[in-house]
Amino acid sequence: MEQEHEEQEAPSSPTTSSSSYTVFLKIMSKRRTWVFLFVFVYAVLLDSSWSFLKSTLSWYQNQSRQSTGWPAVYASVLLGGVFGLLSMAAALAVAVPATLVTWITVVVLLAFFGKPKRALVVEGKKITREIAGSVFKTLLKEGNFVAAVCAVLGYFALVRNNNGEGLN
Repeated sequence: MEQEHEEQEAPSSPTTSSSSYTVFLKIMSKRRTWVFLFVFVYAVLLDSSWSFLKSTLSWYQNQSRQSTGWPAVYASVLLGGVFGLLSMAAALAVAVPATLVTWITVVVLLAFFGKPKRALVVEGKKITREIAGSVFKTLLKEGNFVAAVCAVLGYFALVRNNNGEGLN
């Protein structure tokens, strides 16, 4: 009798790996954790982009003394591309949770309407491919748009700065 009682308690006692996993899940399920991660990642991105912007502008100032016109084009295209990539990263951070919610909603609705499990798996794979493709296309369009706008604005700001009017 005592042996059966010990056997029943052994599987239910938490191991260190499952308890740490449970703690990890508890921490990651909090909204505060995701907000902190979101703010931290954007702070790192802003800091690195600010450093990149300062180094690009110092390169431009050195190059603009030697030649006219082309350094502004190079610098503006470079800045536009970097800020386009940053906007794609920002949009991806927002799009991933929304995409997961959409995918889960569609799969649950298909399950409620009586799809068999095998058909549900096949439909889930198709839906995953379609959603990922549409998110990727949207990210590329938005990133290209931001890159183009930043490149054009950067070019005019650099040319204006070079003509003596200054950005200050």
